[in-house]
Amino acid sequence: MSSIFEPVIGLEVHVQLTTNSKIFCGCSTAFGNTPNSQTCPVCLGLPGALPVLNRQVVEYAIRAGLATNCRIADKSIFARKNYFYPDLPKGYQISQYERPICEHGWLEIETEGGPKKIGITRIHMEEDAGKLLHSESGEATSRVDLNRACTPLLEIVSEPDMRSADEAVAYLKRLHEIVVYLGICDGNLEEGSFRCDANVSVRPRGQQEFGTRAELKNINSFRFIKEAIEYEIERQIELIEDGGKVVQETRLFDSERGVTRSMRGKEEAHDYRYFPDPDLVPLTIDQAWIDRVRESLPELPEAKRRRYRSEFGLPEFDAGVLTADRGIAEYFEACVERHGNPKTCANWVMGEVLRNLKEKEVAIAECPVTPELLCGLLDRIADGTISGNIGKKVFEEIWNSGKTADAIIEEKGLKQVTDAGAIEAMVDEVLANCQAQVEQYRAGQTKVLGFLVGQVMKASRGKANPQLVNELLRKKLD
Repeated sequence: MSSIFEPVIGLEVHVQLTTNSKIFCGCSTAFGNTPNSQTCPVCLGLPGALPVLNRQVVEYAIRAGLATNCRIADKSIFARKNYFYPDLPKGYQISQYERPICEHGWLEIETEGGPKKIGITRIHMEEDAGKLLHSESGEATSRVDLNRACTPLLEIVSEPDMRSADEAVAYLKRLHEIVVYLGICDGNLEEGSFRCDANVSVRPRGQQEFGTRAELKNINSFRFIKEAIEYEIERQIELIEDGGKVVQETRLFDSERGVTRSMRGKEEAHDYRYFPDPDLVPLTIDQAWIDRVRESLPELPEAKRRRYRSEFGLPEFDAGVLTADRGIAEYFEACVERHGNPKTCANWVMGEVLRNLKEKEVAIAECPVTPELLCGLLDRIADGTISGNIGKKVFEEIWNSGKTADAIIEEKGLKQVTDAGAIEAMVDEVLANCQAQVEQYRAGQTKVLGFLVGQVMKASRGKANPQLVNELLRKKLD
């Protein structure tokens, strides 16, 4: 990227809410059902059908506003945003314009230069449109599925405060983890539950005035967002340096070719002819309602990371891994409460638990090794009944059988050998059979000790106490 120019980036994020019913009617919001099976006169836009606001949508909007440091409006108004698409039955979208429910917030992200606040202009409630289904057989037809019409959305609009694709991705990831932690969005990017429009422009460094922006539409992948923004920045710089002018337009990102291409001229607010929706009264929110929602908020990920570092003494990396998913964090905390050693719990959750979840494609909520079962295993390692290596084998047995660690250790005879006499006999036998390694050790090649330890552990079928094995070997070799 040319050092002469500076990118200016603002993001508009659409968050699909996890309500059971739509924003203005009682139809289901379930994903993937038969096309047009979840519709009614309201979401089909039939004459005479009147919208009724879903209270839970308002609750979720307040949650999002409080979590992003916004001011919650005591009075907000729904508006009709007029435009015609085949997947918008009414010919207008019910949204908010002049008086949204949340304004003037911010989120903090980490950048190479340190923490940076990204302003949030507004959060408003609106309904989604339907979805066009294009023929894949070469047939020149498209069909419309209106199951998604009237699905509740929050649109979260940032200030143009980001100066690189990396900053934009950092902001998106921070926002994504917040809405998932709040329980207001499932965060599924592939299904379009969390999707983003990026407004990108460039200007000479030091210039205050913004350049002409292009809007990159409906991107639902962090990787594609980064690639699209980087491509668009380079495209605009090259265009300007070649004597051309950037035009204000909406562009689509072709992920296969890694390029953006023009879709249509960019509409301005006046093009939509906004006006207050006459079928919906102004929404009034009192302080008591806001306070009730505030009290119900969970601990958010950044606050949780700070607490894990200060209260549990965990490294920053551990705290980041354990708080990336709310379910994982709750699992970890249940283990700490039961077992009492945060670092040991962290190591096993980040190790065996997450590895098995990934390999077996299981969500933490369905993990067969419950915190109680895992802590039963950790207790047996802590009291010396089994070693850590044997513990990993026991973990697999717990995962597959659901039995307790005690039951598996007893059934399979896995108790650790701690009898000094028995271990000493095995050590003597290994030393007698490994004279070459003994001479190497005594000649200063101390790394060979690991080999000798391994031979003793093999002779004990992994049951010998490793610490005692090391002590006896060193005593006899030195």
